[in-house]
Amino acid sequence: MREFARLYAELDETTATNRKLEALQNYFASAAPENAAWAVYFLAGGKPRQAVPSRLLWQYAIEYSGLDEWLFDECYQAVGDMAETIAHILPPPQLRSDVGLAEWMEQRIGPLRGADPGAIREALFGYWNELDWRERFLLVKLIGGGFRVGVSKLLVTRALANIAAVDSKLIAQRLMGWTDGTVRPTAAGFLKLIAPQSDEEHKLRGGQPYPFFLAHQLQGEPSALGDVHEWLVEWKYDGIRSQLVRRGGRNYLWSRGEDLITERFPELAAIRLPEGTVIDGEVLVWSAERDAPAPFADLQKRIGRKNLSAKLLAELPAVLVAYDLLELDGVDTRALPQHERRVLLETAVAQAAQPMLKISPLVRSGSWDELAALREASRERCVEGMMLKARGARYGVGRTKDVGTWWKWKIDPYSVDAVLIYAQPGSGRRASLYTDYTFGVWDEGEGERKLVPFAKAYSGLTDAEIAQVDATIRRTTLEKFGPVRVVRPTMVFEIGFEGIQKSTRHKAGVAVRFPRILRRRDDKAVEEADTLDTLKGLLAAVAP
Repeated sequence: MREFARLYAELDETTATNRKLEALQNYFASAAPENAAWAVYFLAGGKPRQAVPSRLLWQYAIEYSGLDEWLFDECYQAVGDMAETIAHILPPPQLRSDVGLAEWMEQRIGPLRGADPGAIREALFGYWNELDWRERFLLVKLIGGGFRVGVSKLLVTRALANIAAVDSKLIAQRLMGWTDGTVRPTAAGFLKLIAPQSDEEHKLRGGQPYPFFLAHQLQGEPSALGDVHEWLVEWKYDGIRSQLVRRGGRNYLWSRGEDLITERFPELAAIRLPEGTVIDGEVLVWSAERDAPAPFADLQKRIGRKNLSAKLLAELPAVLVAYDLLELDGVDTRALPQHERRVLLETAVAQAAQPMLKISPLVRSGSWDELAALREASRERCVEGMMLKARGARYGVGRTKDVGTWWKWKIDPYSVDAVLIYAQPGSGRRASLYTDYTFGVWDEGEGERKLVPFAKAYSGLTDAEIAQVDATIRRTTLEKFGPVRVVRPTMVFEIGFEGIQKSTRHKAGVAVRFPRILRRRDDKAVEEADTLDTLKGLLAAVAP
């Protein structure tokens, strides 16, 4: 635990890529394999399950520290993070622990889940008494399920590739499925992760998927890409990017986030494919009435359900829209040109002949101008724009251009001008700044013009802009409710979002998808911000 806590602190204390890479390499080169296995799980994006409810962590930290509850609460409000608060207010430890990360996860933290509160209290008091503040901070993050670290999976991949002296693309492939949570990290698994290359890498873990090839956002005009006939053009669907893997006589459905989601989509798990087939595509709920994808909101109803009734499966049927063929008859096809993989994909989908497996249709046109005109109807088709794939592109690893390129040519987001009405502090390095904002629009109904909240957003501003907004929030605060400040309406922002739907849970009666700040509108008075009728107009324009 001590070594991983030190690594966590080193990663958190710097933004320099080379320093983070060096810290990762030093850790993996010296850590015991069983501890390194768990470290890879967390650093690559795996999430710890909450072992102890936050209220018990709060209660027992107050008891152990001997502080009055009001004082503990004041400390928390100043710091903005419970783990950091607990780490600093507890008295110094009387003992010293050399227990490794694997033992902590498997023999100490794991058994706390569902344990009697008295047993949890006794265990926590013992653990806190043998850890310094840095290790306590990490422990609370792991126990509370709130572990986050400022390092990309790509950097973890590079570090492992460097110490293993193998290609980083190979490490990326081996890491696929590592964080899905159904398989416990082990020393043996870590040693396989950094082992020399073998001839059948994709078969190392049975249903293991391939790393996803990701598209770049097209910023300029597509005509700069050259001859339109050198590109395969498809619609960009708004669903769950997934790989359907058929190996060992069964299907595995993996999301791009490396979650194994086979059980959530039984109709896709039932697709009959030849052994040794891997298809890359998009999971969507499909409207049979319109023969088109349903809105993402319908897919969300499937994602959030653990128990799938026959009624739900009938009302919201899922399909896999196939983009690419990555493996055929057990042979990796990713090195073939895009247009050759496309022919193989068309044959595989046609031979499967099953309604829940559809092929992504090619959008054929003689010029970029004709494509641009077709793209204008994207929202009516319930798509986000177009995908442009170079005919000769191989299937790469991640967002790369070294084997050819995919571009996403998205339509512009919806946008409205809204007023900042609530703010609360961020977390981690931004715990002392107000970075999480709630925005409102004007409701002009019932004879009273008032601001109603419609979206929260925290991304889109530079550090300098955040500092300016933070200063304004502090000057214009009207009330405080715990960490939340109610501010006098003085700032207008342009808020972008990808979709909009009706919602009975929101005061505005609508919910928006992926809201983010596009820019601050200093040129616009608060009174000129958009209204609830503007949002309702956008809602009415959305395809049914």
